[in-house]
Amino acid sequence: MRKVKAGFVGFGEVNTPREIIEKKCAEAEKLLEGRDIELLSTPPVSDDPKGKQAERAVRDLQEPFDLLVVCIAGWIPSWAVIKVTTEFAHKPMLLWGLTGYTEKGRLITTADQAGTTALRKVFEDLGYRFKYVYNSPGVEPRMDQVESFAKAARAATLLRHAKVGMMGYRDMNLYSTLYDGTSLRARIGVEIEFFEMLEMVQRAEKLKADDVEKVVQAMEKNWQFEKPVQKWTLEKAARYFLAVRDKTVESKYEAVSLIDVDGMKKLLEYPPAPIFMLLGEELGVCTIPENDSLGSVTQLMVKYVTGQIAPYFEFYEFFEDRLLMGVPDFVPSEIVDGKVKVVPTSFGGFAEGILNVSKVKTGRVTLSRLTAKGDRYSMHLVTGQAEAPRSWEEAGWQPPAPQVPSLEIVPDVPVEDFAHKVLSQHYILAYGDITREMEDLLRLLGIEVER
Repeated sequence: MRKVKAGFVGFGEVNTPREIIEKKCAEAEKLLEGRDIELLSTPPVSDDPKGKQAERAVRDLQEPFDLLVVCIAGWIPSWAVIKVTTEFAHKPMLLWGLTGYTEKGRLITTADQAGTTALRKVFEDLGYRFKYVYNSPGVEPRMDQVESFAKAARAATLLRHAKVGMMGYRDMNLYSTLYDGTSLRARIGVEIEFFEMLEMVQRAEKLKADDVEKVVQAMEKNWQFEKPVQKWTLEKAARYFLAVRDKTVESKYEAVSLIDVDGMKKLLEYPPAPIFMLLGEELGVCTIPENDSLGSVTQLMVKYVTGQIAPYFEFYEFFEDRLLMGVPDFVPSEIVDGKVKVVPTSFGGFAEGILNVSKVKTGRVTLSRLTAKGDRYSMHLVTGQAEAPRSWEEAGWQPPAPQVPSLEIVPDVPVEDFAHKVLSQHYILAYGDITREMEDLLRLLGIEVER
């Protein structure tokens, strides 16, 4: 993930000593750079009568950036700020009020919050997408809030250029995986691009045996097989993976979903789990089965604010105090606790495939899911504690039934409350409490939050 890039412009009125404003702005820049934020800076702007400093700032800030940091280092007449920000009204903005300092036991202030309070409602009325943060004397700056908003702004930029590769459409004729392309593009910016399974089969057939063998050897080296596996099973995985990988690279997909039950399993007689695993390991793209379009978009939102691979999980049981969540196919190696473990097996009437049976990392987690009703989008967010699961199995697997990768998640809300708000069989998991970053992103995108 690339660094956040921010435009930075400080403000202070013409009657305030220039050296004070410059010093305060320089300190603010260092704080941002300490959070790994790359800056495109311009010298502080004052309310000079002809507005020349504001014009200069606009010229200096013409390179691309994710957000504009509007750093109020003292009182400033609003027109000077608006003269600059109007030119970047399409950008997320951080309205950041600095604070005074103590000298010889006496507070020295430049009335920073006079400046921000004269601007906050104006920003709101102008329709800016912004966050307001202020510093206080003698208190550490709220850099966690600044950083979360900066990451959200980067995510919003990345989403506008993101593409999801979707092989097939509407697996199992599900409703919860559908989407509206026009509103998705307008609201979030993600493009979902379809490609045919036939194209992947044709590509797979043309691959060189040496290239296939290299992938087979990598699987044998990196994965722990719990039972002997047939050579053809590995070769099929390698061929289909290479076909999808090349398509992903050529088309610059950031996430991939494949038609699973009605496609690869039914028509090709091959479950796609190892393809997803290899895509995550080699390319780091987000993967989800069953043509889950908004699941893919949720993954990208989570990935762009956290840098995590954002795996999907689905629900198996609701207990009184916890949720049993697992996956009947794969998890990315990034979230595996220990060695990646796989087993050749089959489910129901489907042919043999490679099932991931790895243990999953536990800890503090956030579950999220995007949904839409017409052109109105919302996201369900819930935090909780992920614990190792009890012994369990899903009926239908070839005996002895494997225990699929799973977690028992104790949510921070009552299970009954969660159940009555649940949006889909698939939710996206991230480690840690990422609700602040996600809520900042959702506000930027105009998406409602459900907690």
